[in-house]
Amino acid sequence: MTAASSASDRAGRRRALLVVNPRARNGSASLTAARAALSDDLHLIDADLPQDRPLSDLIRARAGEVDLIILGGGDGTLNSAASGLFDTQLPLGVLPLGTANDFARTLAIPPDPLAAARLIVSGQPRAVDLGEVNGHPFLNVASVGFSADLARALTQQAKRQFGILGYGVVAARLLLQSRLFTAFIEHDGQVETVRTLQVSVGNGRYYGGGMTVAASAAPDDGKLDFYSLEVDHWWRLLTLLPALRRGTQGEWDDVRAFRTTEVVVRTSRPRPVNTDGELVTFTPAHFRIRPAAIRVYAPPVRAASPATSSLLGAP
Repeated sequence: MTAASSASDRAGRRRALLVVNPRARNGSASLTAARAALSDDLHLIDADLPQDRPLSDLIRARAGEVDLIILGGGDGTLNSAASGLFDTQLPLGVLPLGTANDFARTLAIPPDPLAAARLIVSGQPRAVDLGEVNGHPFLNVASVGFSADLARALTQQAKRQFGILGYGVVAARLLLQSRLFTAFIEHDGQVETVRTLQVSVGNGRYYGGGMTVAASAAPDDGKLDFYSLEVDHWWRLLTLLPALRRGTQGEWDDVRAFRTTEVVVRTSRPRPVNTDGELVTFTPAHFRIRPAAIRVYAPPVRAASPATSSLLGAP
């Protein structure tokens, strides 16, 4: 332990490992004010984002030195830390610096880094669920089909240059090329065969820059929210967009939706699975929920309503 760390222990301040992803959309923004707010209560230990190993490995390696983890980045950064947070049970503070920041929106964490820093200092960690697919954790949503194709096509450069608009530009091009595929869905003692454009399994509320998994979805309800887009024309998906943003797509005849704790999706040939914007595995995909798996500094549940999220920057 360094002399500085010993002094901070005597002063009674908590020690926080701070990692900022410089490749996030706003990763190069000044964090001077946020750091000052954090330093009022915390002893900050800076670490570079690892280039040769997963972020979760860094968290596991430094767990004995700190009391909490603070990550500056987007949903991909948080996803890469999820298994390390689960294993160490260190609470997480989020400085939203990504393109969409859907996990922060779901938990009503302020989009401004200074406000988010003040929340970490003054707030209490809140238990939230993790989704899991083939052993890979996810915070927001995992999907097979169109969204996975979009994740593969949306380059880091496009996200940095165009932001959320980049999702729409690339999605419009892919939509014209998309075709339905056959999926076999096993859940709650039954198997359903569907022709679908996309199947999505949500843990949180928001994904894809403000789309909503389900109107009633919550990150701490111990449930997965599943839906399958069984549309037969691309223009039909366009008419569904308002419902997808509100989370009411399950009310449509060509959308299959249900809540569960475990579901398996099989396809005739392996298809990539997108988790929080990253392609991490292939079908067959076994999804399950890990209730109250990690702790995150966020406003209490009563503040994380859709109306409050909207005030804090959610669509």
